[in-house]
Parts: sequence; C-alpha cells; structure tokens
Amino acid sequence: MTPSFEEVLKALKQLPGLGHRSAERIALNLLVEKPTRADDIINALKNAAGKIHGCKRCGNITEEEFCVICNDARRQTGVLCLTESVPDLHAIERSGVFDGVYHVLHGKLSPIKSVNPEDLNLLSLKERLEEENIEEVILALSNDVEGEATCHYIQETYINGLGIKVTRIGFGIPSGSNVVYADPATLKNALEGRRDY
Repeated sequence: MTPSFEEVLKALKQLPGLGHRSAERIALNLLVEKPTRADDIINALKNAAGKIHGCKRCGNITEEEFCVICNDARRQTGVLCLTESVPDLHAIERSGVFDGVYHVLHGKLSPIKSVNPEDLNLLSLKERLEEENIEEVILALSNDVEGEATCHYIQETYINGLGIKVTRIGFGIPSGSNVVYADPATLKNALEGRRDY
C-alpha cells in the first residue's frame, strides 16, 4: 500500500464502527472505483461542518438555534428522554413511538475513560429540570455499568426532590448493548415497558 492510502485508512479507522476491512473498502471505493464520490463527500462535509451545531436546548444537531424536535409544538414537552448521544436520539425517533422531547448527554460517566460530570451536557439539563414543566424523565442510556452509574448520578444529583417521575428503559435491550444498535420494534418494547427507577 502507498503512504497516502495508509493515511486515508488511518483517518477512516478513527470513525466509530469502522475497522480495517470497512475502512479499506470505503477508501478503495472512493479513491479507485468511484473517485467522483470523494469530491461530493468532501464538499458535503465541509458545507455541513460550517452549519451544523448542537441545539441550545437539548444537544441534538441543528442548523438553527433550536432543533426541529424542540421547535415542534406537537411534542409532549412534559416527558423528557435522556440519551447518551445524538445517534441514540435518532434511533428512538426512527421507532416512531416517542412523542416527547429529548436531552442529549454526549456521553456517560466513566472514571476509567476520564469522563466526569463536567464533561457531559448536565448544566443545561439542570436548567431544564428547574425551569421547564417536566413531569417524567426517561433514562434511555446504555444498559451497562457506566450507563447505570450515570442514571444513578443524574437521579441523585438533579432529579430527587423535584417531584419528577423517573423511568428507565431496559425491557427488550440486552445487557451491555447500546440503544443505537436496537431495531425499532425492540426500542418500541423498551419505551413501552419502561419501569420506575
């Protein structure tokens, strides 16, 4: 392989979910089989990078001040679903069973990976819980040790004493799995089968 090709592989492998083989297939497709696609992708990424940012309210992606979900007057604003990431939010939206609003944490607590409370989108969560009329918080975080620790921390630090109902998805999602990998039917069961936390 050439040094330039190795550099492309190295860059692609930094993306989540791409191993050596997937990165190699993508690189070969863009550089050899369909080289015109590379320009389209580069231009699209440059264009989007200058426009897309986090929603000021929930942390979802948007090109405006607030995302389309936060701006949708039909949503149940009293039901707030906490997710670890934007892909998790999008996975729940694709299930078509949730009509509340979201708050994206952009991670979960992990002392091993040096992810602390100040690294998460928690200050705006605190403001929302205090200022908005939230009746229920659905904890839609991964069903693993870090996800559970994050749920516990949020409940103890930000929710207890506010009179807000707290539920936790878990039914239908295997232990150790991530929300983003669940199919719509599984997410539907998880949301409908949520339990008090």
